[in-house]
Amino acid sequence: MQELEKFITQQTADGSFTFFSLEFSQTFHSLGGAKQEAERKFVEPTQLLLKAKQPVIKILDICYGLGYNTAAALAKIWAENPQCRIECIGLEIDIDVPRAASASQFLNQWQSPIPQLLAQLAENCYVKTDKFQGQLLIGDARQTIQEIYQHFQADAIFLDPFSPAVCPQLWTVEFLSLVAKCLKPDGYLATYSCSAAVRTALIAAGLNIGSTTPIGRKSPGTVACFLTSLPRLSQQEQEHLQTRAAVPYRDPYLKDSAFAIAQRRILEQQASSLEPSSHWKKRWSFPYLQKTAENK
Repeated sequence: MQELEKFITQQTADGSFTFFSLEFSQTFHSLGGAKQEAERKFVEPTQLLLKAKQPVIKILDICYGLGYNTAAALAKIWAENPQCRIECIGLEIDIDVPRAASASQFLNQWQSPIPQLLAQLAENCYVKTDKFQGQLLIGDARQTIQEIYQHFQADAIFLDPFSPAVCPQLWTVEFLSLVAKCLKPDGYLATYSCSAAVRTALIAAGLNIGSTTPIGRKSPGTVACFLTSLPRLSQQEQEHLQTRAAVPYRDPYLKDSAFAIAQRRILEQQASSLEPSSHWKKRWSFPYLQKTAENK
């Protein structure tokens, strides 16, 4: 592993690289494969291959990070329709992340002009060509999303913050309600998380939810949309939403600290009449859910 400023470079199982965040004590991607995760956990569930037939596609990349999700989307869309124009807005709190990824040439695993476009985006926070317009909004996503939700409607939303346990600010009912307002009526949102609290918040935001195939980890992800064509959750997943694990995170004024948001949820869980999630885990005995605690 190589230390690069405040990040530690790690190679993942598919040969692509990611960073380990010293601040959050988590990697930016699954070590099972960073590139694979971007392609299969975010791009594929949002139906971008089918949408590539459109003349214009709009993408909202929440927690843009190294830029992998956007890079994978550009590659998939242009492979299907080289003439498609793509407009992308990325929300990112730390501009050093995409710049470090670009400096490390991590994006070179995608064909030209993708690495060059995203390098320019990281450097200037804006890029515009005949086929691509990209913008990075730097700051707390709870605030920057308020700059766009009234006028930007996305075909695909990538929801990729650090886990709810360490970054609950971006998994709350209030934040995800704004995120849902950025989604087209026929658009799709994808996230790696299958947290019951996250799924409850997405439902509270007016979205329908379904599971995505596990990629790089044992647990599935989540796809959400306004349409009703998603496959139903399994019985196990439906029951998970009836436990205290499904009590969502709340941030009424979109400005509370992670600690305050987590504590508010703990108090709500303690007062809840829902079944303890430990009972549900024992009943179903899923290995990947043994680590799912009340704070998941």
